Amino acid sequence: MKIIDSLKERRSVYSIGKTLPVDAEEVVRLVNEATALVPDAFDMKSQRVVLALGEKHDLLWDAIYDAFGGKVAREKIDGFKAGFGTVLYFYDANVVKALQERYALYAANFPIWAQQANGMLQLAIWSGLRELGIGANIQHYNPVIDEAVRSLFGLPENYVLVAQMPFGSIVAPPAPKAGEDISQRVRIVR
Repeated sequence: MKIIDSLKERRSVYSIGKTLPVDAEEVVRLVNEATALVPDAFDMKSQRVVLALGEKHDLLWDAIYDAFGGKVAREKIDGFKAGFGTVLYFYDANVVKALQERYALYAANFPIWAQQANGMLQLAIWSGLRELGIGANIQHYNPVIDEAVRSLFGLPENYVLVAQMPFGSIVAPPAPKAGEDISQRVRIVR
């Protein structure tokens, strides 16, 4: 697919199921390749990804529900748990800190650049999932769930959780996207 076509197809799909139209190894390949190819300022390689599948995916969403002590509707959490898996996006604070120390002039920018790289990685994987015929959406239950996620997956403190992306078969397509006057957000100067 061309990148614009891929971006047009990428949507927030909330009605997801436990099957995939491709082998799970295709998702693993996509995550590995996107993580290797997405750029990161100063080539810092700050991005970290955890791909939770099977029982670990289900345990993750149960832990997220528990972390909120019932303040998030069970039905909402179960909608994410209904998927095949979840991509968890992090950046490594130790990598960022080391570059802040090495390049003090740019120190304030490294956390920003790590977040930017994370956003690019999220979009690359999300678009790639859609090209595979898989639906996904993005969630931000952090920082409330940070400790539960670290504990569940045995992750170090320096992994900073940015987002969670449940994915699976597309049970119901999203509603059509509303059009907009793009000139309100894009200015062409010549």
